[in-house]
Amino acid sequence: MLAYTYTAPGRFELLDKPRPAILHPRDAIVRVTLSSICTSDLHIKHGSVPRAVPGITVGHEMVGVVEEVGSALTALHPGDRVAVNVETFCGECYFCRHGWVNNCTDPQGGWALGCRIDGGQAEYVRVPYADQGLTPIPPSVTDRQALFVGDILATGYWAADISQITAEDTVLIIGGGPTGICTLQCVLLQGPRRVILCEKDPLRLAFVRARYPQVLTVGPEEAADFVRAHSDHGGADRVLEVAGGADTFSLAWQCARPNAIVTVVALYDGPQVLPLPEMYGKNLTFKTGGVDGCRCGEILSLIAAGRLDTTSLITHTYPLADIAAAYDLFESRRDGVIKVAIQGPEG
Repeated sequence: MLAYTYTAPGRFELLDKPRPAILHPRDAIVRVTLSSICTSDLHIKHGSVPRAVPGITVGHEMVGVVEEVGSALTALHPGDRVAVNVETFCGECYFCRHGWVNNCTDPQGGWALGCRIDGGQAEYVRVPYADQGLTPIPPSVTDRQALFVGDILATGYWAADISQITAEDTVLIIGGGPTGICTLQCVLLQGPRRVILCEKDPLRLAFVRARYPQVLTVGPEEAADFVRAHSDHGGADRVLEVAGGADTFSLAWQCARPNAIVTVVALYDGPQVLPLPEMYGKNLTFKTGGVDGCRCGEILSLIAAGRLDTTSLITHTYPLADIAAAYDLFESRRDGVIKVAIQGPEG
């Protein structure tokens, strides 16, 4: 089968590899019908994800059709259309039982697919703990509608949930990339008083303004003054930091009002400074970490009900055979690209 493979730092290649097989009773084999490229894939390519193993098939955003199931799986069947979770989790350890699946203690727990084990930019993928990591797609939901459910949409849903947003709040979202837009949609579900999105890229700002006219937008240089002018208590009640830029962490807490919640969704390239003397007295609550993506069923129900729709993020589609060209487009950010869908071969 065709599989896009991390062969060495700085190098991915489309290789012919054996089709995966069931290795554990809770495994499933999924025929990948649609996948996508994530910025995390680029981090692997450039060697900034040390746990990524050379030789693995990359890709962790995907949907597909179940082809084969292990003997322990009773709720999944060949022919089921499924969304694949970015995280592998056992569902049984202390952290899984509390819904903190990102911290699953199983050796294969956490971000494994496309990083430590073969992922989904391929014709087929083996999914460990498939009873946890695969979610059936409702018949009315298309592959394109479900494509981001297991990763960036799950991230936005989790971030909005842990931020404890109320109807009285002014919410600031820093970052208008794909994860930022998913977060924005999930924040809007919470019905806050107002939402402000901070982004420096003119194309991303235009995208938000065209599709979410109720959302206020601002660049990072003007953000602090703008947020104070458009909030009721000297700053945002909730700040969700999705950008992960050099100065966006400091911008997040500076734009927050006293006693606000600052939720850090972003992954940074280096350490961030927490200037406690400078922020003393603001009494901020910080929430940080990787997504606990265990509510994909709820997200798919919201998509089926027409309350979430991320298909506008898919600006380009390529066949798997042309995935190298898709990566070149995505990495160079040409032609207004936001997200690229990779079409799997027909089953």
